[in-house]
Amino acid sequence: MILAPLFGTALAVVVATGPLNDSTGALSPQQRSAATRPLVRSATDCIVNAVVADPQYATTGAAGLGDLIVASMRSCVTPVRAMIDAYDRYYGDGSGEAFFMGPYLDVLPEAVLAASRKASR
Repeated sequence: MILAPLFGTALAVVVATGPLNDSTGALSPQQRSAATRPLVRSATDCIVNAVVADPQYATTGAAGLGDLIVASMRSCVTPVRAMIDAYDRYYGDGSGEAFFMGPYLDVLPEAVLAASRKASR
């Protein structure tokens, strides 16, 4: 699966740091991951669709991928914000931005490329 490395990394970070905010009660790491997974998928799908739909993608491909991902944020701000807010809610304040800026963005370019290859088959 395309997002498997993303979820593995996110889970490793969560397990390594432990819960930062216990306001969600006694949710297990698996429950927290299950709660955030659909939001991660939604944000990623939005970004992939925006990048692949951009006319510049056909001409720049992987070379301009970073710029196209940045440009996609305008149209994907709602699902990205929902993902970040959920991480803050389940793992503690600031964890959403840390997740987005770290593990999420680390694997996003490969996820976009893999999804676009899959769509072009």
